[in-house]
Amino acid sequence: MERLCGPELPFWVANQTFHTDRPDLPECFQLSVLSWLPCIYLWAVCPIYLFYLKRNNRGYIMMSIMNRFKTVFGLLLWIVCWTDLFYTFHELRQGNTQPPIYFVTPLVLGMTMLLATFLIQFERLRGVQSSGVLFIFWFLCVLCAIVPFRSKILQASSQSEVNDKLRFTTFYFYFALVVCELILCCFNEKPPLFSNVVTDPNPCPEATAGFLSTMTFWWFTSMAIKGYKMPLETKDLWSLNQRDSSKVTVPKLLNQWEQELTKAKSDQNLSSQAVYSKPPPSTTNHTGAGGGSSPEEVEVLLSNKKAPRQPSFLRALIKAFGPYFLIGSAFKLLQDVVTFVNPQLLRMLISFTKQKGAPDWWGYSLAFLMFFTAFLQTLILHRHFQYCFVTGMNVRTAVIGAIYRKSLVITNAAKRSSTVGEVVNLMSVDAQRFMDLTTFLNMLWSAPLQIMLALYFLWQNLGPSVLAGVAVMIMLIPLNAVIAMKTRAYQVEQMQYKDARIKLMNEILNGIKVLKLYAWENSFKKKVLDIRQKELDVLRKTAYLGALSTMAWTSAPFLVALTTFAVYVSIDENNILDAEKAFVSLSLFNILRFPLNMLPQVISSMVQASVSLKRIESFLSHEELDPNSVDRKNTAADFAVTVVNGKFSWAKDDPPVLHNINVMVPQGSLLAVVGHVGCGKSSLLSSLLGEVEKLEGEVSIRGSVAYVPQQAWIQNATLRDNILFGKDYNEQKYRCVLEACALTPDLEVLPGGDMTEIGEKGINLSGGQRQRVSLARAVYSDTDVYLLDDPLSAVDAHVAKHIFDNLIGPEGCLKGKTRILVTHGISFLPQVDNIMVIVEGRVSEMGSYQELLKQNGAFAEFLRNYSMEDFVEEEEPAEEIIQDEELFPDDALSNHADMVDNEPVVNETKRNFIRQISIISADGENLRGRSVRRHNCSQKKHGEQQEKKKPKELQKLIHAETAETGRVKSKVFLEYAKAVGILLSVFICFLYGCQSAAAIGANIWLSQWTNDALTNQTQENIHLRVGVYAALGIAQGVFVLVNCLLGRGFCMLRAAKLIHCDLLQGVLRAPQGFFESTPTGRLLNRFSKDVDAIDTHIPENIDIWMRTFWYTSTVLLICSALTPMFLLVIAPLTVFYWWVQRFYVATSRQLKRLESVSRSPIYSHFSETVTGTSVIRAYGRHSAFVLMSDMKVDENQKCYYPGIVSNRWLGVRIEFIGNCIVLFAALFAVIGKENLNPGLVGLSVSYALQVTMSLNWMVRMTSDLENNIVAVERVKEYSETKTEAPWEIEDKKPPADWPMKGNVEFHDYSVRYREGLDLVLKNLTLSVKGGEKIGIVGRTGAGKSSMTLCLFRLLESAAGEITIDDVKISEIGLHDLRSKLTIIPQEPVLFSGTLKMNLDPFEKYSDEELWAVLEHCHLHKFVSNQPAKLELECSEGGENLSVGQRQLVCLGRALLRKTRILVLDEATAAIDLETDDLIQSTIRTQFEDCTVFTIAHRLNTIMDYTRVLVLDKGQIAEFDTPTNLLSQKGIFYGMAKDAGLTQ
Repeated sequence: MERLCGPELPFWVANQTFHTDRPDLPECFQLSVLSWLPCIYLWAVCPIYLFYLKRNNRGYIMMSIMNRFKTVFGLLLWIVCWTDLFYTFHELRQGNTQPPIYFVTPLVLGMTMLLATFLIQFERLRGVQSSGVLFIFWFLCVLCAIVPFRSKILQASSQSEVNDKLRFTTFYFYFALVVCELILCCFNEKPPLFSNVVTDPNPCPEATAGFLSTMTFWWFTSMAIKGYKMPLETKDLWSLNQRDSSKVTVPKLLNQWEQELTKAKSDQNLSSQAVYSKPPPSTTNHTGAGGGSSPEEVEVLLSNKKAPRQPSFLRALIKAFGPYFLIGSAFKLLQDVVTFVNPQLLRMLISFTKQKGAPDWWGYSLAFLMFFTAFLQTLILHRHFQYCFVTGMNVRTAVIGAIYRKSLVITNAAKRSSTVGEVVNLMSVDAQRFMDLTTFLNMLWSAPLQIMLALYFLWQNLGPSVLAGVAVMIMLIPLNAVIAMKTRAYQVEQMQYKDARIKLMNEILNGIKVLKLYAWENSFKKKVLDIRQKELDVLRKTAYLGALSTMAWTSAPFLVALTTFAVYVSIDENNILDAEKAFVSLSLFNILRFPLNMLPQVISSMVQASVSLKRIESFLSHEELDPNSVDRKNTAADFAVTVVNGKFSWAKDDPPVLHNINVMVPQGSLLAVVGHVGCGKSSLLSSLLGEVEKLEGEVSIRGSVAYVPQQAWIQNATLRDNILFGKDYNEQKYRCVLEACALTPDLEVLPGGDMTEIGEKGINLSGGQRQRVSLARAVYSDTDVYLLDDPLSAVDAHVAKHIFDNLIGPEGCLKGKTRILVTHGISFLPQVDNIMVIVEGRVSEMGSYQELLKQNGAFAEFLRNYSMEDFVEEEEPAEEIIQDEELFPDDALSNHADMVDNEPVVNETKRNFIRQISIISADGENLRGRSVRRHNCSQKKHGEQQEKKKPKELQKLIHAETAETGRVKSKVFLEYAKAVGILLSVFICFLYGCQSAAAIGANIWLSQWTNDALTNQTQENIHLRVGVYAALGIAQGVFVLVNCLLGRGFCMLRAAKLIHCDLLQGVLRAPQGFFESTPTGRLLNRFSKDVDAIDTHIPENIDIWMRTFWYTSTVLLICSALTPMFLLVIAPLTVFYWWVQRFYVATSRQLKRLESVSRSPIYSHFSETVTGTSVIRAYGRHSAFVLMSDMKVDENQKCYYPGIVSNRWLGVRIEFIGNCIVLFAALFAVIGKENLNPGLVGLSVSYALQVTMSLNWMVRMTSDLENNIVAVERVKEYSETKTEAPWEIEDKKPPADWPMKGNVEFHDYSVRYREGLDLVLKNLTLSVKGGEKIGIVGRTGAGKSSMTLCLFRLLESAAGEITIDDVKISEIGLHDLRSKLTIIPQEPVLFSGTLKMNLDPFEKYSDEELWAVLEHCHLHKFVSNQPAKLELECSEGGENLSVGQRQLVCLGRALLRKTRILVLDEATAAIDLETDDLIQSTIRTQFEDCTVFTIAHRLNTIMDYTRVLVLDKGQIAEFDTPTNLLSQKGIFYGMAKDAGLTQ
């Protein structure tokens, strides 16, 4: 430096800089270091930046005014710098020699300014709108120029005149220009020409955001504000960035994977050639993705020492996404280094407060430096997270895309090895695991690095005694690992109980009517509560473990500090613990805490991800179908389809299914393929499509293909879309197709015509309709060759005839096309051109119908077997067909009767269909979907999905409710506190306070201890100091433990138990009408999801929230206590914090919701595709489906991306508040340094450094808690439903042997289903003597069932009353009434459990009685043949018994109860006549002296009853003995005549 500056200008003068109140830097230092810093930076970054710009061209930006100004200022700066240079030369000529520095600095500066100007233009041409590189450069320039700016003024004021006028002037010019450049650099250029920002309707502002906006995520603010004003919807979201879309990411990964595969193959070939010549190429139709090496070949290779390398999916991932991820890693490295600056600054700050004479500006600069490093750390950390999360997101997109594309082309053999469920799991779970891992992957190297750095600084501070502390940390790791493993085991166990409970609840809700009729609620309630108790026990164990682990982690830093300090002061008398050592060590221990906590997590998620990696790798390495196995280019002769010497099998290793097949189908002919079941007919069609392995032979097809599979494949789309299947809509052609496929009548029934949405797997179409839609799709596609796999088997005979005549047959629309029809219908064979008979995989004969009959071979025999039943159908007269056309609508409803009740958790779409269907069969009972009650239900969860389907004004209702959540909160919290117990809640809060107090106490004690060092009384107090410190710390640990045990292990679980009990009680006590208006799915959701939130999530959230809340308050308290001025700062910071938090919570909650709503379509679309791959391939719609899947994934990522950014946005703002707290804590410590001792300064600042983390957590927890606490409200809503009458009324209990006689009387009785509906029964008056048998008949809807429901009070009377043996039934308890009546309901309901439980849930009867009953109801033989006898397990809904047997079990229940009054709701269709007769005869014998009411559908069963009651429109039409009624020739006579019982 001496050489450069000369002897007059010294480089460094200590007295001039540090030890004065007006510090200044020497001129030489200013000219060299300060001037060169920005230049060095720019020249260093330039090459990398230029390379980056060459690679990324975004199109050029037009010259703008701003750009011109920037360039002009750059050139002016260059001129200013060089003016200095020329002035120095001028002085040299004057003989006034200046030191070399005056030549070097202007020259370097001038060159750099030119470079900067060049960059400004180059960036413009490359489409950079805002440059980070230049921003940092100008910022450094301004920063470095501030020092000379001040010192030049100081010099001028101290001397009378300025001695170097020119340089003085040029410098201020320079300063002004640099400031202008910096200001201009903050603004954005216009977007480049032709960029997609211009074309996109709702582009993501990130692409056009400036450098500052990008660093602070300011561009997200607009979304946060929008989300705060009103709930976000999908249309408000920005479109996905180009680089994150499937279009870019998936090909990126697939290209790398292809390279891996080809490398693996070529490696294999090379290594195999080394040993022996290659085997001849195989003739299979495989592009062998795995390289088809045989076992022997592999052995040879191994002997050659070089195994072939497997294609590695990991390598492909790293190549595709590694570079982008590495940028994030670089940021992480930077952040790790910056982290350790603050403890050093803290040390300097504490030592500053010790020195009494030190100038104040030291303290201020330290405070601002601390703020600046903390702020820098925040920005860097969040940039790193952004890169990691975006990488994770891209990996997920790419993996899902790759799996989807692969699943469209894998062979059948491969399909067998991975089921649809497994592959969906690959997409959902495994792709998610990769995504979660990438966010923490950097911790793998960063954690050890942080640990090593921390240890290094600690060693410097405290020497070897650090090892004691580290030992404690290491000992805690296995403890936590053990706890984690145990917890995981408990979680699995808890899931099993939860599943069992939900399954049982599902059955209860489906069979609720039966439970009510039999008065069995209590038995089932007990069963549910037993399971629930087991579940809670497991949860309690988990809570105990959690308490241990929480204690371990909260006490860890403390224990470490304690051992370290204790060892430190004990090993050597000269070791004095002063404030510097203590608090710097504490802040380092706090840094250590995070990596130690993270490492085990990262390692476990690595293990999981490696499992996922293997699974994905093996799936992507499956063999693919060979697109060339079928020759589609064939232009030869007039044969449309030819197979020569074909030999096919379903998988390479399977035996062949078809042998030497030779087929030639002439252009435009109709070939029928017949044969027995399983002879290979469908396989033949698959071989023509190239879906099976071609072992030998040639297959060629001329032209395009349409394919109708045996099981129709229907998409979840509208009916029209299913038929068009990607083709353009042509009205005339479309109508014609519908007509030919006999679909026109069906459309009239469907609620939306051909725009009706069709559910997954075609759930709301009957089997016949599905098949016809599938046919219509083929016909509409208008191709050359049609492969029809038995399309006529699923439809009724007359429809089949219609379709054959109008479509397939010689006169149908397809005449002139080549058709291959697999069929079982013999009636059509005479009309086809050729028939091919397949027997056991070989073509046995081929020819026209007549020829084959003459040959009298296999075909003729086939005809003889089948013709009998088939020709019977043929003889139906034509008029029947016309009548039947009217009956098509039933086809639409056939499979729905049971859907409404038996679907467990019906998802939204299905529920819609049920609603549509209930409109079609508008039957009183089916009003369940349309009730009003539905809309007033809280719809927090279902809100979004249902909004679309409701009329406009109802939408308003729902919105109001969601918006109300803000106000509901305090009430809901109070509800929860009540469930926990108000006193206990307060006590728990108090305990959290105590825990904080102990922690503060320990630290204050530490600061007192360190002050001993100042007064030199360290030795005498050592034991006292260490002892009290330890006691306080251990007290903190104990409080944590007690808190967790009391809070999470006892109170919160008690609350969970209570809340669930209330919910269960509320639901079981609800009247029947409630279940008709509330979908089972919604109730189950309450029992699963919401109860789960109350069990686990809410306690966790509250725990963390309380801890962070108290921590933050203690920090603010300490800082305010030490420096009261701090209170001034707290108010504005709190306001800002509250404001940010409100915005974040509202926006992020809605984003989470949108994301989860948009996730399920990905998987449902995928599982739908997998089942229909052969159809998709046959029609060549492969790429269209890939596009659809990509769109769905992109739609989901579009919701996910703002979610990530919202977390970053929040992080930057909250940490800024934390940094401000650090700044003010340090500043006020400096200001009040006269009255503070070093220990207290260390205390307040080291606390403030920790506060950012807890502020961040507090916002996250607040938002989670707000999301989850809603569960309490939703559960409460159902526990407070309107209940039915009480089950038992003590003072009105009927006598035990009531009813003795069984007399039943109705007095002026009327009833309606629900408030506001019409009366169903009007003024019935009748009396029945004990022991009479009454038949009840009437048309549908006459009120037959209602009358029986009234006896059981499932419907409460609107007027009048019923008495049984002089007891008014409306006055006694429901259970007392229902247990004394018996009903055999129309549809038999069984519950999963033993047969014994189904007969006698309260275990009132002995086994002998049960066997006697089984004897009477004809089940004795069946049950005694079962190995389990009475303990026979019935599956859900009694699936493993036939319907008839189920009905007999219900009869058994009735026989067991043996009450004086029996109601029989006769089953309509479910039962064969035989079972019906059994039941009737049993009732005649067993219930001889009882009063029996029978609702009859078959009149012959009631012809011998005492009296018959005919109901019409809710009133009594006729009531007399059957013989009298017949002679009256009234309604009953008419019904009997219809039934053919009278002439």
